[in-house]
Amino acid sequence: MNDNELYTEAGEATIDTIESPSADLRSELDAANQKAEDNWNKYLLAMADFENYKKQMEKRIHDVISGHRKSVLSRFLPVIDNLERALQFNSSGDDKLRDGILQTLKGFETVLANEGVKAIDVKGKPFDPRIAEAIGTLPAQDGVADDTVLEVAEKGYTLDDQLLRPAKVLVAKSA
Repeated sequence: MNDNELYTEAGEATIDTIESPSADLRSELDAANQKAEDNWNKYLLAMADFENYKKQMEKRIHDVISGHRKSVLSRFLPVIDNLERALQFNSSGDDKLRDGILQTLKGFETVLANEGVKAIDVKGKPFDPRIAEAIGTLPAQDGVADDTVLEVAEKGYTLDDQLLRPAKVLVAKSA
């Protein structure tokens, strides 16, 4: 006897057969599997979008912090300039004052060096507009090529290998 045959009340098999429920179940299972796969793909897409969002936020936070750090550190540079000028023009002969200024300058330089700030050495080198700003010219001396930095009016600095402040320089020019 076949499982699909119907039985009468007397228990006799009839010729009529019922449709197999496995075809309906198979189509429902296929539909459920397709929906599960679609949901899985949506989940993977959402996770990828979330990872991209996290990376963007981390970059924005880094950029904001870096910008503020650069701003704060660049505010110390005029103080260093003034301390260096004070050392150059200290003609009073007061060694204690000079030592105090020198120690203060060294303290500032140490703090800035620990933060990744470095002075740019441009004197005697060819002028590079990426790291220096020419504020004037001087007559070229013998043996000095044009566009060579002769004097530094204000030191330039980098912060973690990026320009913090360009040097202000006087450049050699032939007459």
